[in-house]
Amino acid sequence: MSRVELHRGYGHEVFRVWQTAGGPSPDRLIWPLFVVESPRAREPIPSMPGQFRWGVSRLREALDKPVAAGLRAVLLFGSLQGGKDPFGRKADADDAPVPRAIRALRTAYPDLVVIADVCLCSYTDHGHCGILTSEGHVDNDATVRRLAEVAVAYAAAGAHAVAPSDMMDNRVAAIRAALDAAGHRTTAILSYAAKFASCFYGPFRDAARSAPAFGDRRAYQLPPGGRELALRALERDVNEGADFVLVKPGLPYLDLVREAADRVPVPVLAYQVSGEYSMLLHAARAGAFELSTALHETLTAFHRAGARAVITYFAPQLVAEAAVRLAVRSEPGSHGGRRTPLNRLTTRRGRPLA
Repeated sequence: MSRVELHRGYGHEVFRVWQTAGGPSPDRLIWPLFVVESPRAREPIPSMPGQFRWGVSRLREALDKPVAAGLRAVLLFGSLQGGKDPFGRKADADDAPVPRAIRALRTAYPDLVVIADVCLCSYTDHGHCGILTSEGHVDNDATVRRLAEVAVAYAAAGAHAVAPSDMMDNRVAAIRAALDAAGHRTTAILSYAAKFASCFYGPFRDAARSAPAFGDRRAYQLPPGGRELALRALERDVNEGADFVLVKPGLPYLDLVREAADRVPVPVLAYQVSGEYSMLLHAARAGAFELSTALHETLTAFHRAGARAVITYFAPQLVAEAAVRLAVRSEPGSHGGRRTPLNRLTTRRGRPLA
């Protein structure tokens, strides 16, 4: 019989929250962070106002307040300026930014869930998500072997979960086998199972310095209208050992979030991607709406569709607002007996305040 292992999907208290249905709460937010080689860097990202590329030595500057307010999970991306090659060798070098950041965060914040994105696009000199053939096409099998190596390195550094975002065929099975063989049986896999070829990734490619040098990624990312392909990809990745699956982008694909939640037997997450972040931020700054209200409405939509957690660049703002509301409700004279909507106020552990 094939081994079917469930423990890694609920071994951490945050993962246990994701295994249950519920509305927006700090436990269900994941903040994506870009880390660079220069340890003292704090580089503004022009296309994503308010977001930065961070050096490992300054990660506490980024995270102390959000973690104190209730942030429970981060997703790490590397962003290199130089040293790239056709095989993405810098992705898992011992002194590379992501392994260094994992080790630093596990030491500084023992209870914080650290997830590491697994892809090659930020590390290859051609900017594609895999190793290329001599004809310039992605070599799926060679790429999968390389991704498995990177995933093992991130697990060895201490990542609670690895998140393959490359969209190669059968990479979840290869990563699972490699993790198990290396003794990392408890490292979870969060698979970008339904990742669409989307224009909403533009600011991210600026932040991660990962734009393709030629061509595009439509041959391996899903076509926006590919509903059946997405459902097949979701089911395949679950069968290969994914502990969580992701739909990306988020708001334009809420129908797929709902279908995934109805169909697959693992928690479904959604990614409010860089283009969604910039769109909402610029619209709010132009006076189209109040940002906080819009964020809570979009989070409600994600959870209504079935998402168990949301990756969002607004996570620090959202956990800070939740902490303020909690403090207000705790003040003497507050109406502590009146129930408040989940999208307005939750405890740090995700339970509604009564």
